[in-house]
Amino acid sequence: MLMKSLEPTARAALPLRAVLAVAMGLALAIAQPIVATAKGAPDGFADLVSKVSPAVVDITTMSTVAASTDGGPSVPPGSPFEQFFHNFMDQQGQGNGDQGNGQDQGQGPGNGPGAAQRSEALGSGFVISPDGYIVTNNHVIDGADDIQIEFFNGDKKKAKVVGVDKATDIALLKITADKPLPYVPFGDSDKMRVGDWVLAMGNPLGQGFSVSAGIISARGRTLEGSFDDFFQTDAAINRGNSGGPLFDMDGAVIGVNTAILSPNGGSIGIGFSMASNVVSKVVDQLRQYGETRRGWLGVRIQDVTPDMADALGLPKAAGAMITDVPKGPGADAGLKSGDIITSFDGNDVPDTRELVRQVANTEVGKKVDVVVLRDGKPMTLAVTLGRRETAESAAAAPSDQKPAQPAKPEVAQVLGLKLTPLTRVLRDKMGLAAGTNGVVITDVDQTSEAFTKGLRGGDLITEVGQQKVTTIGDVQDRIQEAKDAGRKSVLLLIRRDGEPRFVALSVN
Repeated sequence: MLMKSLEPTARAALPLRAVLAVAMGLALAIAQPIVATAKGAPDGFADLVSKVSPAVVDITTMSTVAASTDGGPSVPPGSPFEQFFHNFMDQQGQGNGDQGNGQDQGQGPGNGPGAAQRSEALGSGFVISPDGYIVTNNHVIDGADDIQIEFFNGDKKKAKVVGVDKATDIALLKITADKPLPYVPFGDSDKMRVGDWVLAMGNPLGQGFSVSAGIISARGRTLEGSFDDFFQTDAAINRGNSGGPLFDMDGAVIGVNTAILSPNGGSIGIGFSMASNVVSKVVDQLRQYGETRRGWLGVRIQDVTPDMADALGLPKAAGAMITDVPKGPGADAGLKSGDIITSFDGNDVPDTRELVRQVANTEVGKKVDVVVLRDGKPMTLAVTLGRRETAESAAAAPSDQKPAQPAKPEVAQVLGLKLTPLTRVLRDKMGLAAGTNGVVITDVDQTSEAFTKGLRGGDLITEVGQQKVTTIGDVQDRIQEAKDAGRKSVLLLIRRDGEPRFVALSVN
C-alpha cells in the first residue's frame, strides 16, 4: 500500500540503486511460495475420549445361519456393498470389507455341509438420545433374532429394531432405559475438510472398546449405493468397528464407520465412514416412520459427457440428461427425454449423482421447480414429487423374454455401425412393443468409436440429434445436419432391453 501510494510521485526521484532494490524486492516477493500454516497435532485425545466414550456401545447379535461352504467372509445379500466387495475380490484375488458380520463364530450342533448353526456377530454403535435410540449399520444386525447392547461401563441391555435402510446400510435400534443415557450429537459433515483430525471408536475384532485416531483422507467417496457419501479415513477401522461413530474434535459424530478396503482382512488405512448429513436424515425418518420416505422425480437420467455437450452445442458438460420418462411425477409435469436438468428446487445440478441425492432428500409430495434445457433453451416445470420406495415396489417385474438378435436384411454402414430399418418382423423377434420405431444396429466395427462406447448388435437407435428416426435415411440426414452446423459429434438415443441411454459419436 505504501509503495503504491508513493509510486506516482517518487519513481523519478529515486536513485537507480533504490529502484533496482525495490524491483528485486518485488521479484523475490512474487517468487515466494505460498505457505499454509497447519494446525499442530493435539497434545492428546484423552479428554475427548473420556467425554464421548459412555455413549459408544458394543453390539452382539445371535442368528441362525446356514453353514458356509467356501470359508470366505460373509456379505449379507442385498447389502449396498455386496457388488463392491465382489468387484474388489475379482480385482485382488482376495479382500475384506468390514461389511461382513463382524466376528462370526458358528456355535451349537450341526457341523455338516449346509447344516444350520447359531452365529454370533459383533459390531458397534452409539446412543443418539437420552431415551435409548442407538445407531449402527444394518449389516451388523441383519437377520439377527437377538440383539444385545453393552455399554462402556459394562451395563447390558436388549435392543429391538426400530427400522433399517439397506440403501445406506443404517439401522436404528431402541433400548428401554430406566434413567437418561449419555448420548452424542450428530455434527455437520459438510464442514469437514480433507486433513481434519477424527477419532474412530468401536469394538474391533471383538476385543472390546477401542479408539483410533487419524485424518479425513478424502471426501465424497462412493462404493455402490445411489446415496453414498463416504469419508475415507486412515483412522484404524477393523472388523467389528462397523456401526461405530467417527468423531470430530468437538465430540460430534460426523460419520458412521461402515467398510474397509483391505487385501489381507486387516486395516491398511483405507476405511469408509458414511457422512453424518446422510445418516441423520435417514435416522430421523426411521425414528418417525420406521422406514425411509425419499422423494421421487420419476425419470431415468445419465451424466452429460464433454462429447455430448459438444453434440448439443452446450458451453460445458453439466447437468443430468433425461433418457426416459415413465409414468409418474416427471411425466405428469411435462418432462421429456432429451431434457437436461440444470436446477432442482433452486439448487444447481452438476451431475446425476447430485440430482439423485437432492431429490431423495426432498419431502415426498412437495412441489418443486425443475429447470431444464430443451432445444437449447431453459424451461421451468413444476413437479410434485412422489415416493421412491412406493415406485420401486410397484415397478413391473422384468420380462422373461429376451430380445432376439435381428435377422440380416439389407444394411447400411454409418459411423462404424451396420444399420437396418425396424420392420414388423424384427420388432416381434426383438420383443419390442407395438408402435416402437427406430433403426436397428445389426453389427458394430470393433475398431470404431461406437464399439468403444459400448454399442452392440441388437441395440435400437430411436433418436439422432434429439430427433426421432425411423429410417436409415433419417440417421444419415441428422448426421449431415450436425456436420453442416460445425458440430464435432452427434447424439444418439439408444435402447437396449428397454433401457435408454444417450451416446455421442464423432461425425468427422
